[in-house]
Amino acid sequence: MGGFFGAVSRRDVVLDVFFGVDYHSHLGTRNAGMTIWSKEEGFQRQIHSISNSPFRSKFEKDLPDFKGTSGIGCISDAEPQPLLVRSHLGLYAISTVGIVNNMDQLLETYFSGRGNQFMAMSSGDINSTEFVAALINEKDDLVEGIRHAQDVIDGSMTILLLTSGGEIIAARDRMGRLPVHIGKNDEGYCVSFESFAYHKLGYQNEYELGPREIVKIGVDGYTTLSPAGDKMKICAFLWTYYGYPNSNYEGVNVEVMRYKNGEIMARDEEARGTMPDVDYVAGVPDSGLPHAIGYANRSHKTFARPFVKYTPTWPRSFMPANQDVRDQVAKMKQIPVPELIEGKKLLFVDDSIVRGTQLQGTVDFLYESGAAEVHMRSACPPIMFGCKYLNFSRSTSDMDLITRRIIRELEGKEGEKHLDEYADSSTERHQCMLKAICEKLGFDSLGYQSLSGLLESIDLDPERICTYCWNGKE
Repeated sequence: MGGFFGAVSRRDVVLDVFFGVDYHSHLGTRNAGMTIWSKEEGFQRQIHSISNSPFRSKFEKDLPDFKGTSGIGCISDAEPQPLLVRSHLGLYAISTVGIVNNMDQLLETYFSGRGNQFMAMSSGDINSTEFVAALINEKDDLVEGIRHAQDVIDGSMTILLLTSGGEIIAARDRMGRLPVHIGKNDEGYCVSFESFAYHKLGYQNEYELGPREIVKIGVDGYTTLSPAGDKMKICAFLWTYYGYPNSNYEGVNVEVMRYKNGEIMARDEEARGTMPDVDYVAGVPDSGLPHAIGYANRSHKTFARPFVKYTPTWPRSFMPANQDVRDQVAKMKQIPVPELIEGKKLLFVDDSIVRGTQLQGTVDFLYESGAAEVHMRSACPPIMFGCKYLNFSRSTSDMDLITRRIIRELEGKEGEKHLDEYADSSTERHQCMLKAICEKLGFDSLGYQSLSGLLESIDLDPERICTYCWNGKE
């Protein structure tokens, strides 16, 4: 995944960009960068790995060296960026969020001739932001180049450019899978993935780009360079998982949606008569908590926190590169409240169940701490397909997903012909899948939010929401 922030102002924007990018730290754990522009000094850029240290501590020492009235920055789970690019279109800085699934094909189509080369990373892969810049530079102006890149890329691509004149060009991805917000204050404008990031900096909501829209942002305002498209497929996981609680996308707040989602789960489970008798309803920290609050409120069952995460030492359990270290860190972070676990029947709500690896550890930890029963609910439907548009749930194989592994164990490859049935809670195949996952992970019962219930909680036109990872429909 990844996030971005940029600002253009009549005053120095270094601190705005610094704090604005820092507020996107929940969206990535690998790389981060800032590029600042001033009329006197031109571009100033710094990139750091944030795998083992947060953005703030890595970039604080760079602040005295930055000076300028415009700038962009990013948090990225992909390659180091922003990049500085010099071409016939001029000198500009570029940052991207997205995935290029057809890079090999595009390399052959556009860059197979002699004289074309790209810097290879240690893995041998090409920096996708550098590749996007190369596609942009195929055309005669930046806007035509951005449209060209987005049109030929299989995947998605949101682009932020900082020009040599100090203006920012922002382009939302072709299907609007991720948001792009513009904020305004008395001295200029900013652009951001998360709107709350600029609220804390004194900017007010000004505009939200439509899908495929390209906008130029300057100190005196913003101008649409290419209009928005008619179709949108915004990612539903913005609300269920990786969006921050006070974020708003297409006018829908994340925290409010999660309460509503939990309420709908409890409502539907009551109607089916499948709600277990438990002592406490709890959320798997942190993003499962609001879903669980909604569930508890509707079911009139006591909400509790039977365990908490100790985050001062390891704020993000997925930071270490080694899987064994990650697993141990996840275990060390779980601090039980014995009085709320020993002999208790617990129902936990998690934002999603992807691979099941860490959830297995959580269930083992709860039983080791004396729980009598552990029931699990997923705040979204069964994930059947790895995401091919964003980094969430994106795997080298769909068999990394616990649902697909279980289906393969139950029916072999024949089961892949019946994924719709496995995702439908009213079918025998779905119940068989639930039973098998319970046996593998140790739950006393398991339930998933329905796709219709999830869409009801978001409350946008379902045709404008991406549900690919659940039903495979683009």
